[in-house]
Amino acid sequence: MTRTLILLFHPDIETSTVNAALQAAARTVPGTLVVDIQARYPDGIIDGLGDGEAEARVLLDADRIVLQFPVRWYSTPALLKAWQDAVLTRMYYVHAQTEGDQLVGTPLMVAATAGNTAAAYGRGGANHFTMDELLAPLKATALRCGLPWHPPHLVFRAGRLEPAELAAASDSYVRALQDFIAATPARVRQAA
Repeated sequence: MTRTLILLFHPDIETSTVNAALQAAARTVPGTLVVDIQARYPDGIIDGLGDGEAEARVLLDADRIVLQFPVRWYSTPALLKAWQDAVLTRMYYVHAQTEGDQLVGTPLMVAATAGNTAAAYGRGGANHFTMDELLAPLKATALRCGLPWHPPHLVFRAGRLEPAELAAASDSYVRALQDFIAATPARVRQAA
């Protein structure tokens, strides 16, 4: 069975409606592993040595990676940036041959929630920038790391969805994950 690693970066999943529902839905997809990074690092500190090594092992065991998070103030949660700094710096600059080079080719998808409407994210909208523009730093990171970029799965109006809309968003996420899995077969691992 292929392995899809979903890294959840939510500062307080217990108070979340949409991200909590999405991660619960994701857990129903065969071959997925959802990891709550905030629960692992409640103080927000990720050590690049010990923690980074453990995170690298989990990444290297995955066939594909999903980063799930709420967009807040046009950016990712602080813990996602801390994770990138600790884990990806370790993998690509400290242990490039044994870790970073081994991760190359692992497809990456973003699953993000945003509080405003889809129309608000554009030149004429209240937020002035598209979601593609706001996610550009993650796309640049993926490209730099050799992780093929898969189109993101976005849920708008987070926190204002009616129960039926929330159920539809969860179903849509399951379909997006299934499509991602179907489009990205198990990767061939290089010999270390």
